[in-house]
Amino acid sequence: MTQKSALRIGITGGMGCGKSIVSRIFHTLGIPVYDADSRAKWLMNHDPVLKDKIREAFGKESYSEDGSFNRDYITTHVFRDEEKVKKMNSLVHPQVGIDYKNWQQHYAASPYTLREAALLFEANAYKDLDAVIVVTAPLELRIQRILQRDPHRTEADTRSIIAKQMPEDEKARRANHLIKNDETKLIIPQVLELHTLFTKRYLDS
Repeated sequence: MTQKSALRIGITGGMGCGKSIVSRIFHTLGIPVYDADSRAKWLMNHDPVLKDKIREAFGKESYSEDGSFNRDYITTHVFRDEEKVKKMNSLVHPQVGIDYKNWQQHYAASPYTLREAALLFEANAYKDLDAVIVVTAPLELRIQRILQRDPHRTEADTRSIIAKQMPEDEKARRANHLIKNDETKLIIPQVLELHTLFTKRYLDS
């Protein structure tokens, strides 16, 4: 008898929407969560193939003498240039995709797994998933959360970053499922409803 594969569920949302909090609730239910953004940072520091590609694209200064990712250099010389950001993403996202597939293989016994990523749609990672959850929240509430979480940011900087992201209504339009994190509707019942749905879908497959 062929063993079932865990459903691959994505979760995303704009900055300050609270997708990480939602992911942690799923995790407390025993669902494995792949944090694509954290793994991308790890890979940029540890994956020799990716490190070589980044050095080739942006110069040897991309890494410090100890081999660690030179974030200050990259922030100054790459992240402020839209074309260079696209180039960086084109190098990092495929490696994250490979890393995710390897990770996913370890959780075949789970009914489903979550892939949490800020750029799930932008990186076309959603194409390899069975369904996508988008966490939504009103803009002003998102800004308030970000300023509380990241006191080093100004409101102007925060609005500028959000303006460069895919609009929330576009993400919501592409979603298979929505979770509203607007402080008027409890999150846990919404998570439990989806948990039941995904588990049943797995069992019925």
